[in-house]
Amino acid sequence: MSLVNTKKMLNKACNEGYAVGAFNVNNMEIIQSVVQAANELSSPLILQASMGARKYAGTTYLKKLVEAAESESNIPIALHLDHGESFEACKECIDSGFTSVMIDGSSLEYSKNVEITRKVVKYAHKYNVSVEAELGSLSGIEDEVKITKENSFYTDPDQAADFVKKTNVDSLAIAIGTSHGAYKFKPNQTPKLRFDILEKIQKKIPSFPLVLHGASTILPEYINEINHYGGSIQNALGIPEEELKKAAKMSISKINIDSDLRLAMTASIRKYLFQHPNKFDPREYLSEAKTSIKSLVKNKIQNVLGCAYKI
Repeated sequence: MSLVNTKKMLNKACNEGYAVGAFNVNNMEIIQSVVQAANELSSPLILQASMGARKYAGTTYLKKLVEAAESESNIPIALHLDHGESFEACKECIDSGFTSVMIDGSSLEYSKNVEITRKVVKYAHKYNVSVEAELGSLSGIEDEVKITKENSFYTDPDQAADFVKKTNVDSLAIAIGTSHGAYKFKPNQTPKLRFDILEKIQKKIPSFPLVLHGASTILPEYINEINHYGGSIQNALGIPEEELKKAAKMSISKINIDSDLRLAMTASIRKYLFQHPNKFDPREYLSEAKTSIKSLVKNKIQNVLGCAYKI
């Protein structure tokens, strides 16, 4: 099975009330773990590369690693550009074989966001590549994405409908209370998504795939394990799984997960090296990390996204 774009899988998810997991990947170990988990659960899958991932591993390396994983799987896999910063970045990834791209014009004036999104859509659709755009702005820090609370804002439902009509985009990332990174909320703050805004958007553009960025749960067990074995991550707080479950049953058809993967990997490596101070073979501690990531992803697919056995 060749790499596919996201259009069919997200439309199916939207109509059937579940979400496809979009997992950020940076190296071979993460790719292997995520694909193995999805393959065992017969789940559609989106692997996505951010600007930071492309700088770290290289666009060609990431694509070849994904192709290798795909060749050993029996599930539909899309290779997606996360937070494409320009038309040129999207074009580069399309030309190199990505099957889906995101153009992030959310920081631009509305008319400029429409303009650049239309340009990307026109080019991408010629090559059967799906396009995601963003309307509204999430706070937080993730790779090159850095937005303060003061500059974040919720998605306007009327504007969302107008944007989709004008751009012919395939999916739309919206801002309803999520945030990039591990520090999504203040200490003692109750994390809560704005389902009232989601419902209004859903009514304005029914049966249209919506995307949730910054949706890692920041599971306490990983934070506790990291801190227990020498780390110092304080006041990290994410999106409760119950909130994500509810969103997945509505029009949220793609849920992005990045920080949870990093935390699972880091916790496992810290624990292994602490318990085995004489060990130095990366294959040993990275094998432990792969097991941890795989377990995390399987839980997300089965118990949060609801997309197990959906192919």
